[in-house]
Amino acid sequence: MHPHLRRLSTALSAVDQETAKIYAWSGKLAAVLAEGGRLLACGNGGSAAEAQHLTAELVGRYKTDRRPYAAIPLHADTSTLTAIVNDFGPGELYARQVRAHGRPGDVLMCLSTSGTSRNVLAAAEAARESGLTTWALTGPAPNPLTEACDEALAVPIEDTATVQEVHLAVIHMLCDMIEEACA
Repeated sequence: MHPHLRRLSTALSAVDQETAKIYAWSGKLAAVLAEGGRLLACGNGGSAAEAQHLTAELVGRYKTDRRPYAAIPLHADTSTLTAIVNDFGPGELYARQVRAHGRPGDVLMCLSTSGTSRNVLAAAEAARESGLTTWALTGPAPNPLTEACDEALAVPIEDTATVQEVHLAVIHMLCDMIEEACA
């Protein structure tokens, strides 16, 4: 077996032990979305792409036709991003948007392969101060983001690409379970 596939298999086996957590997250998120709440999602680089993938599946159509859910990828509005970075610095990139868009009871999903991204950590802090539930998808724990969020799912592999691939699998599991819960 190719080393990359071996790492991926090992990581997926570890995350399979977290299926109960993923079910719990999907149930909570399905309830929040069904009641008109929203999901905010943030990450940098590949993790931003994963955050946007998650929100696209919820606003659009994952597998079945259903009403769209409120889900916002916090990196996708370039005018807002550049204004925040210019006026407040990169550390406030997501936190300021969490304060603007987040409401008590909403969910913030933080994605970071390292778990050390300062702007994602600041978003988690802003979310908790604003009454949002905070979840993290990260690489190996412990890391600052797993400590900053209410709950975390940490992929126990050092390889960034493998962590991102597992995060995508978790995102699809969440979407599957949300569709089941809302059917």
